[in-house]
Amino acid sequence: MHALYSASSIMISMKIAYVAPYEGEKKIVMETLGNHEVVFVDAPVRTEVPEELRDADALSVFVDSAVTVEMIDSMPNLKCIALRSTGFDHVACEYAQSKGITVSYVPHYGSQTVAEYTFALILALSRKAFAAYDELRTDGGRDVKKYEGFDLKGKTLGVIGTGAIGRHVCTIAKGFGMNVVAYDLYPDGPFARDNDVSYVSFDEVMAQSDIVTLHVPSSKDNYHMINKESLALSKKGIYVINTARGDLVDTVALTQALQDGHVTGAGLDVYEGEQYITDEMELLTRDEDIGKDVWKAFAAEHVLLDMPNVIVTPHVAFNSIEAKREITQTTTANILKAFTKEPQFEVNKK
Repeated sequence: MHALYSASSIMISMKIAYVAPYEGEKKIVMETLGNHEVVFVDAPVRTEVPEELRDADALSVFVDSAVTVEMIDSMPNLKCIALRSTGFDHVACEYAQSKGITVSYVPHYGSQTVAEYTFALILALSRKAFAAYDELRTDGGRDVKKYEGFDLKGKTLGVIGTGAIGRHVCTIAKGFGMNVVAYDLYPDGPFARDNDVSYVSFDEVMAQSDIVTLHVPSSKDNYHMINKESLALSKKGIYVINTARGDLVDTVALTQALQDGHVTGAGLDVYEGEQYITDEMELLTRDEDIGKDVWKAFAAEHVLLDMPNVIVTPHVAFNSIEAKREITQTTTANILKAFTKEPQFEVNKK
């Protein structure tokens, strides 16, 4: 059952369907959108739009929901899809736009938040902090020899993508005394000079790095950029960190590289088909064929979950008080601007 909350007692000009808000978000939303009818649905939507939302003028979702062509067609009044994320691969954006529906997103939020979480994963791996805690908690283990780590100072961090998050990662790394090499299609020369960051090719990043971390969007060109071939270019013993998008990494190739020891460890906040890890019944009950690659990735992820040198977390790098408030404020502004035809953050609009 979906729990519903509505501001229907207020004179309305549009109906807004706000899907799966975090705790406390409803209050922030109503501070801005209280003059409209706002219907909150507590659970994500993935296969169909609940009946009570189908007459909505605006739909707002996070990455745990999917918006398909069929779902868009089921909402005849829809004029605006407001994504509460930077990524938009979970929504049929082109189709929506072809029907005159505005699709907006949150281009920048929590860049410091995600960068700090990147280092939470790096430090947990470099010092084997979680593995030591887990054994102490479960078995009372105190074998210090098993938990020898390494210092970050003097190591080389490879940063793939130097947008807002990637740049914060670079500056944090310099604070640890790390060497930083980076790859970006559009290098930021002034930033590199000011922060002693060296831009090199993607292959050189893989070859030089002790740790590589991903901060690029999901796209056709970026799909499986970390794969069997790119991992073969890397140093033996490299660590792989991904707090960006799951399909940047070929999960099967990474798992094999971890098993054969070429990759020493991985910290993954995102992974292919991550929705199926938390909701396996969806995978088993879907009518359409999802393809053998998804099944392979799903199986590999279960192997990763049991590896002591891998940390997998459930897409929470963004999850700080400050970052979530920024997401909500940008989203509600996008919704209002969509109906007043003011400039907003539109997908594919530069």
